[in-house]
Amino acid sequence: MSSALPPRARASVRDVAAQTGLSIATISRVMNGDRRVAAATRTLVLDALDGLGAAAPMPRGQDRPAGGPIFVRCPYELSGYFGLIVSAIADELASLNRPMLLDAGESSQSRHPLGRLSMRAEAAGAILVLPPEDSAELERLGRHGFPFVIVDPRTNAPDGAVVVSAAHHQGARALTTHLVGLGHRRIGVLAGPTEWLVSRERLTGHTAALADVSVLQDPSLVASVEPTIEEGHLAARRILAREAPPTALVCFNDKLAVGAMRAAHEAGLEVPTDVSVVGFDDSDLSRATSPELTTVRQPLAEMGRVAVTRLLRLVDRQPIDALHVELGTTLVIRGSSAPVHSR
Repeated sequence: MSSALPPRARASVRDVAAQTGLSIATISRVMNGDRRVAAATRTLVLDALDGLGAAAPMPRGQDRPAGGPIFVRCPYELSGYFGLIVSAIADELASLNRPMLLDAGESSQSRHPLGRLSMRAEAAGAILVLPPEDSAELERLGRHGFPFVIVDPRTNAPDGAVVVSAAHHQGARALTTHLVGLGHRRIGVLAGPTEWLVSRERLTGHTAALADVSVLQDPSLVASVEPTIEEGHLAARRILAREAPPTALVCFNDKLAVGAMRAAHEAGLEVPTDVSVVGFDDSDLSRATSPELTTVRQPLAEMGRVAVTRLLRLVDRQPIDALHVELGTTLVIRGSSAPVHSR
């Protein structure tokens, strides 16, 4: 039995044969996407590749069945933001009588299905929602002719990739412009993880709105955290405890905003009289708070539908008019934002 290869190393035919006990000829047929290989044999080879931590060679693009099912990868809990996108993808595919292969849930992040994805001869293409895989792995997938569309890339998408996203910069800029119009100048920011592309886009939109009124963001009022309610609570508590606290908090998403509102309440501050709190996404949470949350609505369902449409054009080898489609966002003003209150 051979030892495991380093993560994402390329497994050779001999490595896989030693792992499975199958012949080199059989392994080669699987790696070349030969659909005549028995399903059980194909599964055995794919499982061996997982065990080796290897990225598999890709079958020839011309062998891919255009009418096959669509692989959808969303390695997160399917609630709120992610649930709405995946539900829209599922509904759109169902309306087109297209089956869907779903890989979802946070445990999926520990797996590396993209390396072996194109070996699954039945899959016609893939939709990848906020994929955690790095650009090199995504580029490798495209280089071998496997059709895929990225919804909201987590990192910079590889050259030539088809991307569907919301206008994050524009949405964040509109949100902060709203606060600036209410007189806010000292604004705290609960940003998302720094390595996320969308976090950087929203932060630049926020700082651009401040620059419009000749204000520089105080870096001590910016916290980059995981986008959860608890992290929002902890980060906001630290920022609001400063000697000169902000008059408003801009949050990466509605979950962080809910945590920030709780921190404000614990500090004896009233929202929005003492501090305005705004979010992003317009999830169900935004209407479950008191006061209801000012936020930015993303066209999540439309993003899912557009991703399906564009992927099927790739599968059918039809031309794509633009590689990156950015769908507009909408500012939703509710009760959590108000003019600056002199304390």
